[in-house]
Amino acid sequence: MTDHADIDKHVRTYILVFVTLLALTVVTVAVSYLHLPVGQAIAVALLIASVKGALVAAFFMHLISERKLVYGALVLTLIFFLAIMCLPVAQWLDHIHI
Repeated sequence: MTDHADIDKHVRTYILVFVTLLALTVVTVAVSYLHLPVGQAIAVALLIASVKGALVAAFFMHLISERKLVYGALVLTLIFFLAIMCLPVAQWLDHIHI
C-alpha cells in the first residue's frame, strides 16, 4: 500500500514541474519581446522548448524511472534527429565554392 507521505512527495514534484513549465512559458513570451536576430531567437526558443520537452518526458511520461533500454532508444532517436538536422547544413556547405 502506498504511504500518504509518498503520495505527497509525488504531488509536490508534479506541482513543481508544472510551475517550472509555466515559468518557462513566461520566459518564452518574454524572450519574444527582446527582438533578437532570427538565428538567436530560434536558438533560444529551441533551448527553452527542449528543456520543457525534457521535463514533460521525464516526469509526466515517467521516463525518469525507466530502464536503460528506453534511454538507449531515446539516445538513438536524438542521434537520428541531429543527423537529419545537419543535412541542410551539409547541403549548404556543398554549394559553397572555396
